[in-house]
Amino acid sequence: MSANEDCIFCKIIDGEIPSAKVYEDEDVYAFLDISQVTKGHTLVIPKAHVKNIYQTDEDIASQLFARVPKICQAIEKSFKPKGINILSNTGELAGQSVFHLHLHLIPRYDQTDGFNPKWVTHNDDYSSEDLAEIANLISQNI
Repeated sequence: MSANEDCIFCKIIDGEIPSAKVYEDEDVYAFLDISQVTKGHTLVIPKAHVKNIYQTDEDIASQLFARVPKICQAIEKSFKPKGINILSNTGELAGQSVFHLHLHLIPRYDQTDGFNPKWVTHNDDYSSEDLAEIANLISQNI
C-alpha cells in the first residue's frame, strides 16, 4: 500500500526495515520512535504515502486520527503518564525530518522527562480586529 521506495517509513511498513510495532491495520501503522524522547514515544502513520498534512485528504486523515485514542489509551494503561503530547511537524522549519505524514504521541511524566515544548504567547500583539481578519482569511480558503 505504501508508495515511495525512498521513504524510510514506507520501508518500515513494507517490512524492509525493522520497527518496534505497536499497532497495525489495513490503513495505519504505529511503532516506537527510536529516539524515545520519553518512554512509550510512538509514531502513528498512514500506510498510504503522503508527504505531510497539507497533502492529506479527509479519508486518510480520518483513518489516521481515528486510531489515536486507542493507541493513547494503551500507552496510558501501560505506563501511567501524567499527560501526552500529540504533535505533527510539517515542513523543515517545523522540524519535519521524515517526509511521510506522522503523528508523535509523546507520553509526559514530569517537567524533566526529556520533552520541552516552548510555547510563547503573543496575546498583546493582536487586536480583536486582527484576529477577525486572520480568521476570515483562513475561513475563505476552506
